[in-house]
Amino acid sequence: QVQLVESGGGLVQAGGSLKLSCRASGSIFGINAMGWYRQAPGKQRELVATITSGGSTNYADSVKGRFTISRDNAKNTVLLQMNSLKPEDTAVYYCNALRFGLIYWGQGTQVTVSS
Repeated sequence: QVQLVESGGGLVQAGGSLKLSCRASGSIFGINAMGWYRQAPGKQRELVATITSGGSTNYADSVKGRFTISRDNAKNTVLLQMNSLKPEDTAVYYCNALRFGLIYWGQGTQVTVSS
C-alpha cells in the first residue's frame, strides 16, 4: 500500500501563487509516475500534470506555462508550483501515484482562487 498526503492548498487571489506538496509513504519502492489531478464542483476529475520517475512531465493545456510539477525522489515527494492562478483553477487537488499497475490517491487539498 502507498499512502499519499497532500498539503499546501488554501485561498488565494487571482494572479497569485500556491505550492502543493504530496508525500508518499508505505510501499514506495517501484512508484513510477506521480501526478496531480483536480475536481471542481459538478465536474469530473481531470489531469493537471504528471511526472515519471525519470523526470518526464506532462501538463494539461489549461495549465501549461503557469504550473510546474517537480519530484524529489529522495524525499518521495511531488510538488506542484501554481502561478498566475485563475478562478477556474478552483478545485480539490488530488495527488496520485502509479505503482506496479495500481493507482493510489491522496485525500485531496482544496484550492480556492478568488476573483
